[in-house]
Formats: sequence, structure tokens, C-alpha cells
Amino acid sequence: MTRRTRELSLFSLLGVAVVGSTLAIVQSQSDYAFFDPMIDVKAMIDRLYVHDVDSDALQTAAIQGLIDALDDPHTIYIPPADASEFNKSLSGEYVGIGSEVSLRDGWLTIMNPMDDSPSLAAGLRPDDQVRAIDGQSTQGLSVENCIALLQGKPNTPVVLTIQRAGETLDVTVIRDHIKTRDVQGFARNLAGDGRWRFLIDPQHAIAYVRIARFTDRITDEVKAALDEAKIEANRDLAGVILDMRDDPGGRLDEAIRLADLFLESGIIVSTRGRQQPEAVAHATPGDSYERVPLAVLINARSASASEIVAGALADNDRAIIVGTRSFGKGSVQSVRPIPTKPGAFLKITEQLYYLPSGRCLDRTPDATVWGVDPTPGYFVPIDDAQDFERRIVRRQREIIRLGTNADTVTDDWASPQWIAEAIKDPQLSMAMQATQSHAATGSWPEVDASRVAPDAIQADEIARLMLRRDRIERELDRVLRQLSALDAGINHSTAPRDLWDDELSVAGGTLIVKDARGEPVATLRINNPNLELWLLEAGVEPITDGDS
Repeated sequence: MTRRTRELSLFSLLGVAVVGSTLAIVQSQSDYAFFDPMIDVKAMIDRLYVHDVDSDALQTAAIQGLIDALDDPHTIYIPPADASEFNKSLSGEYVGIGSEVSLRDGWLTIMNPMDDSPSLAAGLRPDDQVRAIDGQSTQGLSVENCIALLQGKPNTPVVLTIQRAGETLDVTVIRDHIKTRDVQGFARNLAGDGRWRFLIDPQHAIAYVRIARFTDRITDEVKAALDEAKIEANRDLAGVILDMRDDPGGRLDEAIRLADLFLESGIIVSTRGRQQPEAVAHATPGDSYERVPLAVLINARSASASEIVAGALADNDRAIIVGTRSFGKGSVQSVRPIPTKPGAFLKITEQLYYLPSGRCLDRTPDATVWGVDPTPGYFVPIDDAQDFERRIVRRQREIIRLGTNADTVTDDWASPQWIAEAIKDPQLSMAMQATQSHAATGSWPEVDASRVAPDAIQADEIARLMLRRDRIERELDRVLRQLSALDAGINHSTAPRDLWDDELSVAGGTLIVKDARGEPVATLRINNPNLELWLLEAGVEPITDGDS
């Protein structure tokens, strides 16, 4: 094998990350020696293996093997076949009809037409059952297959055959570029056009903005939402609640821009890496919301960009942080094209994030400190059942249901008690209570600082990990029992089965336990949505007609 042939083989096998148009690679003899065994193995497989081999599959597996050895879940290889979906996830843009969809009773169903979407303009409604797409039945198709039929080129029509309240009708939707709305409010204007509302407390001039993820233009959209709330209040805002719970992050540049919107000066974030010089982002003065009081909501699913914003605002004494400790995703990835594999990319971790205090956001397996902590006194833990209920309520309120009579809406969003009881959100309730107090007195209320002691945060995390361990152990035990049953030839009818429909939520209900005589011995409140799994693992079975 000549040196030139070897180089081509190596490039084909691994690919090279490139920034800009300059390719500068210095290969030493040791670099070639590293790949020599891989080239030998590939040659032996081609020459000796009993079956024909897929060279592309071998190449992908070789690349994936190198990445897997890094033990870094955030460094990934994106083959050409996955590049389109990957780019869509980064930009939040695609061409389609702009509806959230799901399968229900075997048919594609419209769950929510999105803001300013072709679906909304065409009159599609939540719960519309899509029987056919351009004449092709959706029954038996997967969601992915249906989405492929709905997407296409911009300004092209797609005809949906809809079943609605016993009536069948054809609706023509014109495909267009769809930009997901990642800046949301507290509720929809259902009596109007379904747009988000942002002025959550008109009396105190308090705005609420939720960021679902950090795509491009997020900062502009947040500012527009705050400007809208300010106009509605007819005065300067006295407080802003910034909700970044469940926000997985996204673009670093947008995180820096958003933090800068609320900061007059100070460090926002710094990044450091083995091959990269330290970079420090500083706030610059000149934005109109640099002095507005802020309450920031985070939880264990707030990651990356959302942690940067929360940490920068906290370390610069610009906000109180309410909720629980954040996820701890503090690594910086760049996306680099692989020049010898057109359409393929490598998303690779190059640096780590550091807050202005010097704290590293990233969580490692042996770490005791990571992410962003709530402000002393504002640690508000909730268990899985409460969190599940909160998200279900929020999901229902995200759906656009136009034509609702405003007189029938009894929401009281300015009441912390109502938020806790009706919206099932004690964290937002705490943020509202604190922000209202600041609006009235000019300072944050004094609270019990012991609620956020390091021991409390550690105890909460220990409880979560123990629950996760228990679930894994139960699932392992279930699998072992199923294997034993199959190995022993036990009849299939004795295998575990569903106790109720998987879509049914029993959280908040009651469980009545009776003895062998049918006498009640306990009535238990159900706090965890995973009750069915536990009951199956305990060996219970449904009582059918005729059973005693």
C-alpha cells in the first residue's frame, strides 16, 4: 500500500474536522501506526469474511467506536442520513404544516396547531383525526411516516381528510417554513387569536416568560414578549419571572445574548479547553431590562444554555433562583463537517463552561457540586408525581383552542395560592409570591435559608438516585422472572400484562387494599404515576368476572 493510498484510506475511515476553508493536518508516523491495525482488519474482512460486507456500515461502526471510547454522551457522529434531522433540531426550522401530532386509536391526530402555522390558518383544530394525507390512509402508519407525508417543499398543498365530531371533510394546507415557538407565556389568549399572554400580574406589572430551548433569535423573542407585557401594563415592569425549567439548552451565543439583556456589566460565562484558549464573555450596558427584578425558575432538567443564563444572573446578583439544582451539562460542543464524508458531521466536546464565580457547571460521576443551585430559601423540591401532574396541566394549557368564551375563564394567575392548587406548580407559586413582594417593597422577602442548605440539595439528589436505582432493580428482577418463566416453559397466560390503559394517569387517585375476606385494610393515596409497574412486579393480577 502506497503512502497516498494509505492517506485516502485513513481519511475515509475517520474523517477530519475542519473549521473554515483551511485544512492543516500534520500526520506523524505514530498517527499512521495507530490506524495500521484497523486497516489490516478491514483488509482481512474484505478478503476472508464468509458473507459480503457493507463497507459504509463498517466505516460508521469504526467512527462510532472511537467516539464511544471517549465515554462522553455529548460527542456524537452524525452520518449523512441523519444530517437533515440534526440541522432541524439545531435551528428549530423545517418545512411542513406546523402541527404537533400523535397516534390515537390507530389514526394520526392533531394535538395542537402551532402559532402562526399553516395548520392554524387552514382551520385545523386539536383532536382532529387525520384519516388520510393526499388520499393515503394514515391507519397503520407510524408517526414518522405520517410526518414524512406532511413535510415537503414550501408553498405546495397537502390535502388532509379530517374526521371531526362525526363529520368528514377535506382540508387543504399550504406547506411553509415552520419556526417552532420556543418563547412561551403563561396562558393562551383563547378568546382572541390564541397567542401567548405574558403579563401574568397586571396589578403589580409582573411578566412571565418561558424558554423551551435556546434556538436562534431567542433573545429577540424574549425582548419582544417583555415589550408586549410592558405595553399592556402601561408602565415599566416591576418584575419578570423567567422560566427555564425543562430547557435542555441550545445555542451558546443566544445564552450570552439573553444574559446580557438583563446585565449591565460583569462576566457572563467563561470557557476553557485543552486545545482552546480561555474565552470570557462580558456583559455590555445599554439594554432596557438591566434593572428589572428577576426570578428565574430551574429544575433538574435545566441544562447547558439555561444553566449559563441562570448562573450568570445569580452570580451577578441580578436574580433569585427558584426550584431545584440544575442538570449540570457544562460542556461546549462544536459541530464540524467531515470533509471526506460529504454531509457527515462530528459534534465534539471542546471546552467546559465556568460561571463568573469560577464554578464548573459540568457534572461528573464523582461530583458533589455541579450546575446552578437555588438561592438560599428558594429551594422548592417536588417529587416525580407532582412534577408529572404539573407538566400535564401545562401541556393542556399549551393547546390552542380558539373561540373560548372569556367569561367562562376563571383563572387567577396573580394568586400564588391558585397557582399552587389549580396549576399544581409550587415552584411558580413561590416565584410569584417573591416577585410580588419585591414589587410592593423594593426588596426580596426574607425566607428560611435552611431550605437550601447543601445538605437539603444533596438529600434530594440522593433520594432521586435511590428511586432510580430501585426502578432499575425492579425492572431487572422483572426481566429475570420473565426469562425464568420462559426457560421453565410456563404458560404465556401467566406472564405479566397490563392492568389498565397506558394512557390513563392514576396519580392523585386512591388504592384500596382488602384482605382475603374482602375487608378493607388500607386506603392509600397514589402519588407516583408508575404504580402499574410496581403492582405487576408484586405479582398482582386483575379480578375478572366470576373470580372470588
